[in-house]
Amino acid sequence: MTPALLADLVRTAASDVLARRGLDLAALPDDVGVERPRNPEHGDYATNVALRAAKKAGVPPRDLAAWLVEELTGKDGIASAEIAGPGFINLRLAADAQGGIVREVLVAGDAYGTGDEYSDKNVNLEFVSANPTGPLHLGGTRWAAVGDALGRVLAARGAKVTREYYFNDAGKQIDRFVGSLVAAAKGEPAPEDGYGGAYINEIAQQVLAVEPGALDAPDRDEIFRRVGVNQMFVEIKQALHDFGTDFDVWFHEQSLHDSGAVETAVNRLKDSGNLYEADGAWWLRSTEFGDDKDRVVIKSDGNPAYIAGDIAYFLDKRSRGFDLCIYMLGADHHGYVARLKAAAAAFGDDPDVVEVLIGQLVNLVKDGVPVRMSKRAGNVVTMDDLVEAVGVDAARYSLIRSSVDSSLDIDLDLLTRRSNDNPVFYVQYAHARLASLARNAADLGMTPGEEFGLLEHPREGDLVRTLGEFPSVVASAAELREPHRVARYLEQLAAAYHKFYDACRVLPMGDEEISDLHRARLGLCVAARQVLANGLGLLGVSAPERM
Repeated sequence: MTPALLADLVRTAASDVLARRGLDLAALPDDVGVERPRNPEHGDYATNVALRAAKKAGVPPRDLAAWLVEELTGKDGIASAEIAGPGFINLRLAADAQGGIVREVLVAGDAYGTGDEYSDKNVNLEFVSANPTGPLHLGGTRWAAVGDALGRVLAARGAKVTREYYFNDAGKQIDRFVGSLVAAAKGEPAPEDGYGGAYINEIAQQVLAVEPGALDAPDRDEIFRRVGVNQMFVEIKQALHDFGTDFDVWFHEQSLHDSGAVETAVNRLKDSGNLYEADGAWWLRSTEFGDDKDRVVIKSDGNPAYIAGDIAYFLDKRSRGFDLCIYMLGADHHGYVARLKAAAAAFGDDPDVVEVLIGQLVNLVKDGVPVRMSKRAGNVVTMDDLVEAVGVDAARYSLIRSSVDSSLDIDLDLLTRRSNDNPVFYVQYAHARLASLARNAADLGMTPGEEFGLLEHPREGDLVRTLGEFPSVVASAAELREPHRVARYLEQLAAAYHKFYDACRVLPMGDEEISDLHRARLGLCVAARQVLANGLGLLGVSAPERM
């Protein structure tokens, strides 16, 4: 019996109790849930439904809990039910009922953990979106891992997800990048406000290789802009692809200006009265929609401010049919949350169509000391630096497994260790160990059985119940936009498997005959391997057969 089916059983029992005693059925909460207690001695699962419903039903919690215990006792799959504390109910499942979890995993296979609650959502997920003025730094690398994992998680729960990269290829930063390329091509130092690092020299030489006469051309800067920015695009795209992150749409900011989309968006706001003129500039009435201050959209010199492109970009996303626009931005973009929602509201749209996730900084640590410099970029550490140091799997996993709300220190020494204190090794080793066990079972001619009612050992039960949690973990990760929940779950699953393996012999020894218990345990192992592979797949991390 899966946690979801158990929750349905508890809800039905509670509804029957309320109805039979003439109590208000509306007292029953919508989200009747069951959870695994921290102390396994308290049972397999626990529910607080009596505590939550008692006040509205007008009865003491322990009384309602007692009625529920009576109702649940004897139900198929329930071995025992008892009251705990002020009105909690602890439940123990019959071994065969727990075996239903293993059966469900084996039947669902790759689809175990998927759902359809977001099947009506067309999601635009924009992430990384770094300026094409240099290699991707660690902040962008974190979003490349987390954004891709979030896209996988949302898709697993039914959403149609479009992964989009927004190239900021317009504005002053590009002008400074071009100036730096020109200086490097001339053999001069970078301008005071320009970009340094070996990559600038590399790109400059690539421009000259494509356009040998670029330095003497009348449209010199335009040549360096066109060829140099394109080359940076190529490098960024390749680095992301090698990192396991691919995008469906590469959207160029400059296209909004060239197509007239910015002008159209501005005129719509003027027509609605949500744009006003003051001090020679045009301002968005964003404070009327929850922002902390009004924002300049057209500057006093007549040029559009940066937000003008953001406004036009939002309209473009909505015109393409997206009903949820998720922006994943860096730690210095907190102000964007209110301004993007205000822009949506100013167009008469629902501000909840916009979601902004803010990611905190990432630091590399080696030998206990922060790593500050890149060999290529000079003043930052890049995606390529991290991958070179620890590999793609370890880099992705380490960036995903922590909430983006907190800054992150990545210990390079830890991630290169083949030991249990390295979380990605710990999880991948569990999968490799299961793959090895499957090969050994095949050599013995042993196949998985289905007598899962024989799995009565505490370690077997703990592993089974951990497998049962996976769908709800994925659902929570999607709902909260927190793919790190999947990584943390996988570590719990790996721990449960390792403890099971140490306590329960799966393969027969010597001349021992293969029993139904051996086969049932093998079936449990096949299910554990499947869930580990499914979870690692959601993170874009490989599930190795050997290590």
